[in-house]
Amino acid sequence: MKLRLLILCLCLTSLLSGQVGGYKTFRFLDIPATSRAASHAGNSMAFWGDDINLLFSNPAALNPGMTKQLPLNFSNYVGDMNAGYVAYAHDLKDKGMTAASIQWFNYGNFTGYDEQGSPTNSFRARDYALNLNYAKPLADSLFNVGICLKTIVSQYDVYRSFGNAIDFGITYHNKKDFVITLLAKNVGFVWKNYTSSSAQSAELPQTVQLGLSYKPAKAPFRFFVVYDQLLKWNLRYISPVDTTGKSSTLGSDSQTDSTSWQKFSLRAGKQMDNLARHVVFGVELPLSKNFFIRVAYNYRRQREMTLPDRRGANGLSFGFALKIKRFGFSYAYNRMAFGGNASTLGLTLHW
Repeated sequence: MKLRLLILCLCLTSLLSGQVGGYKTFRFLDIPATSRAASHAGNSMAFWGDDINLLFSNPAALNPGMTKQLPLNFSNYVGDMNAGYVAYAHDLKDKGMTAASIQWFNYGNFTGYDEQGSPTNSFRARDYALNLNYAKPLADSLFNVGICLKTIVSQYDVYRSFGNAIDFGITYHNKKDFVITLLAKNVGFVWKNYTSSSAQSAELPQTVQLGLSYKPAKAPFRFFVVYDQLLKWNLRYISPVDTTGKSSTLGSDSQTDSTSWQKFSLRAGKQMDNLARHVVFGVELPLSKNFFIRVAYNYRRQREMTLPDRRGANGLSFGFALKIKRFGFSYAYNRMAFGGNASTLGLTLHW
């Protein structure tokens, strides 16, 4: 069993590292569709518990405690765009756990125009992911393995695109005090793109992530950290609206008259800046058994959403969760950019 698991991990890693170039499609898969993931700055992969919303970030988090729950999530993303997520889990006893979920992203209604600028007809733009999950603990261990098969459908007016992808994760949990997860996401192919000319260049937003969370003994909090893009180092990005490079922490690369020490400091600073773009971190504060406060920070989001003349608190996320009898209510707020922030509401029914 462990040998087969290792072979599968190596195959997924080789697939991810072998695809380079092109542009990425179905980017809605990266957008947090649950309030728990949103309050963790986009990712809840490093947690273990009976909250079925954890399934969105990590298929290996699926466990028997998630049965008899129905999560309903809605996100008012930016402007009139919105997203949602619904899931349901079923316990197969000794054979493992299964679950089904639907993720969608709605870009709103649009008015079409012809090449002369005359209005034609209104149309919609939407993305969907239909997911089937399976998870099972390894025998006599605290490891849980899970896989998610995604069927992706996208429709913009008369243009349609289809694809399939899988997420595969391995989670180790030790009485909820220490959790570590290795996860490969969105490994797959686009079978049909919007146009025939772009079919060969389409690429899914694939990534390998490593995350952990830890609650120190008797501490009133749990901290977590996620390292994204394990197989890709350079994530530095300069906004196309910034012609001076100010959106990069260290500015432009051109310093021909700098001293050797200044050049060394510049290079070291760039590497530290790039390292920080891989990392998401935050804390959960359980104020009581049924009430939680969550705060997280995504440096990469902050850098990519920064305007040349304004920085702000982009990348900051916070939220809370409240459970009352058979109902769980949660809320998350994401600071995206000036004039565009996201709020996510979650309602979980227990029976």
